[in-house]
Amino acid sequence: MTDQHKPEPGMSEHLRQLLAGVRESLRRYLPKRFRGGGAIVPVVRLSGTIGLSTPLRPGLTLASVARPLERAFTRRGVVAVALLINSPGGSPVQSHFIHQRIRALAAEHKVSVIAFAEDVAASGGYMIACAADEIICDNSTIIGSIGVIGGSFGFSGLLEKLGIERRLYTSGERKAMLDPFLPEKPDDVERLKSVQRDIHEDFIALVKQSRGARLVGPENDLFSGEFWTGRKAVTLGVADGIGDLRTVLRQRYGDDVRMPLIGPERSLFGRTRPGLRAWLAGDASVAEELISTLEERALWSRYGL
Repeated sequence: MTDQHKPEPGMSEHLRQLLAGVRESLRRYLPKRFRGGGAIVPVVRLSGTIGLSTPLRPGLTLASVARPLERAFTRRGVVAVALLINSPGGSPVQSHFIHQRIRALAAEHKVSVIAFAEDVAASGGYMIACAADEIICDNSTIIGSIGVIGGSFGFSGLLEKLGIERRLYTSGERKAMLDPFLPEKPDDVERLKSVQRDIHEDFIALVKQSRGARLVGPENDLFSGEFWTGRKAVTLGVADGIGDLRTVLRQRYGDDVRMPLIGPERSLFGRTRPGLRAWLAGDASVAEELISTLEERALWSRYGL
């Protein structure tokens, strides 16, 4: 081969650098999620009452959040998972199920979890937050309410006034316990309180296991069912710090951190409101929706919202 046909030394390296420069120049014009680079912290939003669910008002349940959680923890290159929590509580069972699933996924994939409490993370909402390795909140976040509550109505006086006779047939002496159309019995109330105490003890044990030595203050105060602002919760060890999701994650993982929001899967043409088709088909009654709305409103209103 003659000298004039020999490849110029360094030509391939020069071309590679040139192409790399072009790619970098074009990269800045791409949407952030397509640029690559930067730590990945998927965000899962857990918002609403827990367990209270109707076709038009689906609450937080393990069934509704299991898939988004799975997608968040199994995303390629994930360094942590963020939970965006805004819940006044609800079902202790569903709260515990969600807590357990988060901890299981975190252990399986060896990924840390950070909970960011918004307006409220109370009762069952706080139980879910305790699944995180760290809880961050706003100064004005309502947080805590480590207790158990139950309520009902009594209509026996109204039935008597209207001249309506209640006829109830059961097998088992406690089967009609706390029936709202019968006079309340002290023994039935004590039985209910006993069940609530068992649930409360499990809740306390879960919080102690999660928060450990970070908890500060008398247990009678911490586990009384009281709730606090975020600022006070941090001093009690109920939460770890004050901040918001974007600022905290950028401080920890750099300005180029990627925070994809992991939501329910959508169809090709988008997703209609859950349960709308069922309601239109007559599977949900107006009364059912009204009762669910009132119960949900009562939970939020306990915290001034």
